[in-house]
Amino acid sequence: MSHVAWRRLPAGRGTDLGLKAAGVVAVLVLAELCTRGGMLPQRWFPPASEIYAEFFKLAGGRPLWVEIGRTLLGWAAGLGLGAVLAVPAGLALGSSRTAFRLARVVIEFCRPVPPVALIPLAVLVYGTGTQTKVFLVAFAVFWPLLFQTIYGVQDVDPVAKDTARSYGLGTAAGFRTVVLPSATPYIATGLRIASSIALILTVTEELVVGTPGLGRAIIVAQSADNATRMYALIIVTGLLGWALNSAFHAGERRVLRWHPSQRREVAS
Repeated sequence: MSHVAWRRLPAGRGTDLGLKAAGVVAVLVLAELCTRGGMLPQRWFPPASEIYAEFFKLAGGRPLWVEIGRTLLGWAAGLGLGAVLAVPAGLALGSSRTAFRLARVVIEFCRPVPPVALIPLAVLVYGTGTQTKVFLVAFAVFWPLLFQTIYGVQDVDPVAKDTARSYGLGTAAGFRTVVLPSATPYIATGLRIASSIALILTVTEELVVGTPGLGRAIIVAQSADNATRMYALIIVTGLLGWALNSAFHAGERRVLRWHPSQRREVAS
């Protein structure tokens, strides 16, 4: 990259960040004006300034962080369990077309089942504790991770496989040096997608079942007719999702910096 390009890069990023910030401020100002002007009922749509005042008040106290920790615990346990089950299964099914054809009917039957439809079953089996949350999250993230892994294995360049065989690499060595590196970007993308799905299911379970976490805190605020706190907690949930997605995206760039797609992204 030339010296001129290096000098332009920070300015471009600064401009992009400024535009994003301006968009957020514009939406907040519009929401404030709509509420103050009477276009929205203040009982159900408090002014944005009051919502963010409540948000910063909550952020300075320990109870909010306890609820965030409870939500993250269910999110991490469910995502981890789903990944442990889905990635090896995807590698196996992607490596064998016969195994994939045998399992395809079962997969296509189970995949469309909405995870929320399993809440009564999960509560019946596991109760209203964290195990229900982990089960639902693991079920939800299993399918995108499974298919991303299968596609990654099946998308390996046949020339690369033939080259590995011509160099005398066995099945295990070829899988380790050719198949797995080629499938890793697909798995990383699947994890990033599954992370967002896992958070959605975690909060949904807390809303419906009442397991401790941000979801239950939102319901408690709504039941207490405290709309300001309810919206503040919703903002916390949104920021948490944004932070997790950004963390996975940054980790993907770091781990896969050797991959052409990441080098093109950096260059652009």
